[in-house]
Amino acid sequence: MSLKKSFSKDKKTCKVTFSVSKEAAQGAKTINLAGDFNSWSSTDTPLKQAKDGSFSVTVELPADHEFQFRYLLDGCRWENDWKADKYIPAPFSNADNSVVVTSK
Repeated sequence: MSLKKSFSKDKKTCKVTFSVSKEAAQGAKTINLAGDFNSWSSTDTPLKQAKDGSFSVTVELPADHEFQFRYLLDGCRWENDWKADKYIPAPFSNADNSVVVTSK
């Protein structure tokens, strides 16, 4: 799992590529990204599977913010990003949420 960030020239937005390796996908057929930026929708932001078995999606986010997120594998298993910028306790469970920070 990984996060790749690319800032716009005016530094007002940050394109973040969320990636899940084949190994981290653990045989999942579908992976969706849910977080603050999409109202925690479990279906609005699907990751696309590559030929090598990895999954990824790029989302444009406002710069200088922090967003909580998690991956939903096969519609039933939640996973954090192993290389998130940080983790914070989730408000509705005893788990942590991954956090992406969109500032340099």
